[in-house]
Amino acid sequence: MQPLFVLVPLLALLAANLPLGRAVRRLAFPLAFLLASAQVAASLLPQALLARGPAFLAVANLGFELDRLSLLLILCAGIVGLATLCVGTGTVRPGVERQRFSNLVILSLIGMNGLAMSRDLFTLYVFLEVTAVASYILIAFDRERDGLEGAFKYLVLGAVATFMMLVSIALFLMTTGGTSFAVVAAGFAGAGGSWQLPLATALFVGGLCIKAGLVPFHGWLPDAYAAAPSAVSVLLAGIVTKTTGVYSLMRLSGFVFGFAFRLDRGLVVVGLLSILVGALAALGQRDMKRMLAYSSLSQVGYIILGLGAGSALGLAAASFHLFNHAIFKTQLFVNAAAVERQAGTRSLDGMGGLSKEMPLTSWTSVVAFLSAAGVPPLAGFWSKLLVVIAVWQAGNIPAAVIAVLASLLTLAYFLVLQRKAFFGKAPDRPSPLREAPLWLTLPAAVLALVTLGVGILFPLLFDSIILPIGRLIP
Repeated sequence: MQPLFVLVPLLALLAANLPLGRAVRRLAFPLAFLLASAQVAASLLPQALLARGPAFLAVANLGFELDRLSLLLILCAGIVGLATLCVGTGTVRPGVERQRFSNLVILSLIGMNGLAMSRDLFTLYVFLEVTAVASYILIAFDRERDGLEGAFKYLVLGAVATFMMLVSIALFLMTTGGTSFAVVAAGFAGAGGSWQLPLATALFVGGLCIKAGLVPFHGWLPDAYAAAPSAVSVLLAGIVTKTTGVYSLMRLSGFVFGFAFRLDRGLVVVGLLSILVGALAALGQRDMKRMLAYSSLSQVGYIILGLGAGSALGLAAASFHLFNHAIFKTQLFVNAAAVERQAGTRSLDGMGGLSKEMPLTSWTSVVAFLSAAGVPPLAGFWSKLLVVIAVWQAGNIPAAVIAVLASLLTLAYFLVLQRKAFFGKAPDRPSPLREAPLWLTLPAAVLALVTLGVGILFPLLFDSIILPIGRLIP
């Protein structure tokens, strides 16, 4: 059944673009919504059931496999896709514009689902590029100057990453005789004194760091997140960069490269730098979306830090924080879209007093930010705690201490944003603001409940869902 996660959206994409007039074009958006909903539901089915499928699908020999980590990413992609479409309901004009937007969201789902199930370096690269190309277009969707500039920066750095990964794949092919995960992993076992494998590993990991927007390759990330249309920012920050960069690093480091050539140490350094640079940069921002963009960089650093522990617990912690980050970061960008729509500005200095006029948006943002800062009993507390424990158990005590202290920086820029936007003195306005419409408040409320529910149910989820992901490491 694994190929259905790619084939069904592909068939839907083709059906939504049949030259049959306006009636078909109007179906694109509800069809995208239906696909994202079905993806969330399907990803919650037992893995054994999903592994079965019609015999004719085996003929395609696509080499897809599903495990708990794949299903986690597919679940996150479906959830973020739903939130993106909800925001798009009110921000994307009906007609041709909405059809194009729906097409690109479906294309992104195809790319992310295929990447999640790939078990071959070249297949992973292909689906990674499918997702990236859709992202370039989405960032520039409104054809405004800032969006075009952000998309161009992402495109240029993405092209560099593409070149690095293609050279890496060629080196792996020449050295190991294949590009499947199993063949490459076997090549590492008998590498000996080969210089090609360290170079190929460095190139591929470097390319993925660019795609993830990690330090020192993060220059494109705040521009792309801030300049993109509101719905696109939700998709980018919530899941796209986590899929193309972070998930790929998790999959390859844990299951293919095996933390060879001191990869774990490099990941710890990159993770810590991303945590600190992102948090410190967020403190100095006065644009709400740019602050959230740098916050995203900092939170992704915790995922990479957990991965750098090089252990089963580290992978489990990184996976759990990836899920939590997808939830609370999506929610925060939905809140940012609500504030921008109602207040007409993204500048924190032009806001204030919104907690009285937009109470639901205000308090759901509190839940998301407290989770990001690692405040119990919210879900972000548990994933950050697992990251710190994994790094401590790996013997890297200074990194664990820095990770804990950096959460205070997260709390600091959270307080700045809340004070300036929601709880500060309201400026003189011609008329009082109203709460955002349902298509913005509903996804924010649902995501806040997910954050709270996962945090409360963590003791039940740890042994049954979270820890088994780490045990997948060979």
